[in-house]
Order: sequence, then structure tokens, then C-alpha cells
Amino acid sequence: MMNMTAMLTRGVRNLTAVTVTRRASFYRLFSSTSSSTPSPPPSGVVVSGAAADVADVVEEEEDEAQNLVYSDAAASLAVKPAIPTILQPRVVVYDGVCHLCHRGVKWVIKADKHRKIKFCCLQSKTAEPYLRLCGLDREDVLRRFLFIEGPGLYHQASTAALRVLSYLPMPYSALSTLLVVPTPLRDAVYDHVAKRRYDWFGKGEDCLVLQEKELLERFIDREEMMDRSKSDL
Repeated sequence: MMNMTAMLTRGVRNLTAVTVTRRASFYRLFSSTSSSTPSPPPSGVVVSGAAADVADVVEEEEDEAQNLVYSDAAASLAVKPAIPTILQPRVVVYDGVCHLCHRGVKWVIKADKHRKIKFCCLQSKTAEPYLRLCGLDREDVLRRFLFIEGPGLYHQASTAALRVLSYLPMPYSALSTLLVVPTPLRDAVYDHVAKRRYDWFGKGEDCLVLQEKELLERFIDREEMMDRSKSDL
């Protein structure tokens, strides 16, 4: 009976030794052939130094890729866009050569003490992304000026004028209550004046704000306007 127990004990020890040896051989093979960082072997199993070499190579490649990404990002930030890449809210796009429109813009700038409203001449390239955003062309805005209040929210004609007034301090903002008047009635009056504005008030050869450059600080296309002014000299 004692001999049988001793034989069984030796058999179990031999089987355990073979299993550990095979598992060690498997991890040595995996670490030498895998292209990614290997999983840690079980406790007591020795893994060859090839895994550390593979890990170093992978780490160096990741560092190079990361440096390349940051380099590209820095290069892209260094390029100055010709037109704004982020559209601003509360922007009035208007006919810059219209004397009546220009007078209205000057009045709003004077009344807008909190500087909430910004402006852009329809004749500038800066206006183009705003027109595309609203699905309009220049002829549409020549007939009825445009007020972009925010993302997906824009107005034209009398509604645009009253929405601009709503951002001004009292008592001017009180005029926005005229929004209760039906839009067709309001726009009928607006269109009647707009069609005759050149005959009644005149038209300039270029954007009239160029004659009063102190107003340009409220214009999102001021750099373009300044460049145009320099080229005319």
C-alpha cells in the first residue's frame, strides 16, 4: 500500500513539471513572435527578453506617431483662415452700399451700449458662409436684410429689424412688441421702402463703412474691409 502511494505521488510531480515546462515554452514562443505588448506570464514562468524588445519598439513607434499628430496640429493652427471658421451669433448682414441701411447700422451701434449686435457687409467674402448657412444668395439679402440670431435661427425683413431691437436696452427694446403685428403686413411696409431706397436715399460705390472706419470694430469683416481700403489708396 505504501509503495502504491509513493508511485502516485511521483507521477503527479512529474506531470506538474511537464505542464509548467510546456507553458514556459508557449510564452517564450508568443513573446518572440507577437507584434504587440505580450500579456504577463503566470507566476513562476520565465519569459525570454524578446518581449521587452518588442515592447520597446512598439513604444518608440507610438511616440513617433504622437509627435507627428502634434506637429500636424501645430502646423494647422499656424495657418490663418481667410474667413471665420466659427460663425458668430447676432450678426446683421446688410447692403453695405445703401445709404438708408448704413444710417440704420449707425443708429443701432449708438444705441447698443452692451455691444450685443455685430455687422457684416453683404458685399464682403466674410458674408458668404452666413448666406450658405441660411440657404440664401446675395439677391435675397439685397431685397431683405438678414439677421442671424443663433444656430439654425435667422430672420429677414421686418422680423429681423424687430429682433435686433429686442437686444437693445430700453426703451428701444419695447419696439419689438410690434412682432404681434402679422408678418405679411409688416413686410409689406418693409418691401415698399426697400424697393425705393436707392431712389430716395442714394447708393454708394463701395461699402459706406469704409468712410467711417471708427465703426469697423463692430464688424466681423473689418480685416477684409481694411485690406480693401488699403488697396484703394
